[in-house]
Amino acid sequence: MSKSREGAAGLPVARPTREEAEEAVRTLIRWAGDNPAREGLVDTPSRVVRSYEEFFAGYQVDPAEILARTFGEVGGYDEMIVMNDIRFESHCEHHMAPIVGKVHIGYLPDQRVVGISKLARLVDVYAKRLQIQEKMTADIADTLQRVLQPRGVAVVIEASHQCMTTRGVHKPGACLVTSRMLGAFRENPATRREFLGMLGLGEGRGAANR
Repeated sequence: MSKSREGAAGLPVARPTREEAEEAVRTLIRWAGDNPAREGLVDTPSRVVRSYEEFFAGYQVDPAEILARTFGEVGGYDEMIVMNDIRFESHCEHHMAPIVGKVHIGYLPDQRVVGISKLARLVDVYAKRLQIQEKMTADIADTLQRVLQPRGVAVVIEASHQCMTTRGVHKPGACLVTSRMLGAFRENPATRREFLGMLGLGEGRGAANR
């Protein structure tokens, strides 16, 4: 086994070696009813492990470090900053099935702003972990609030979950909408309405305001 590390919940995780991970994939192939030694599958375990390194790269990054560099020369700008339609791909922690959607982020700066690419990178850090959408929404918003300390943060996520579109209840086209409002976005209905209006979302459109 390779060196232990802490998982996303702060619990110790003993990370298996690459060889152990590849053997686990072979076990799943045999369980599915196929032969991992046949020509079409012989390289599949290594491909799957390489894919997992990309799918779950967020475990290797500290999200606070992404937001560490901010800019104060904003010419007195103190209005809402919104970046919408940040596409992401994640995986549900219950079935390890893909979650595909988009994130909308808004914040009210308090003298300092962060580079816009950092917002997209922050989304990727949390998306590239095993997730549920509600937790991902809260994690993005809470990290922005804690590190930037703006006057408020708003995050809305709209996503399709293949754990319910390609299996289980089989409901293609279903979209889950979640939101988290902090600071002025939670306390001031007009600020919240302005943000949702920019996204073309009404307050009654099913966003779980957390």
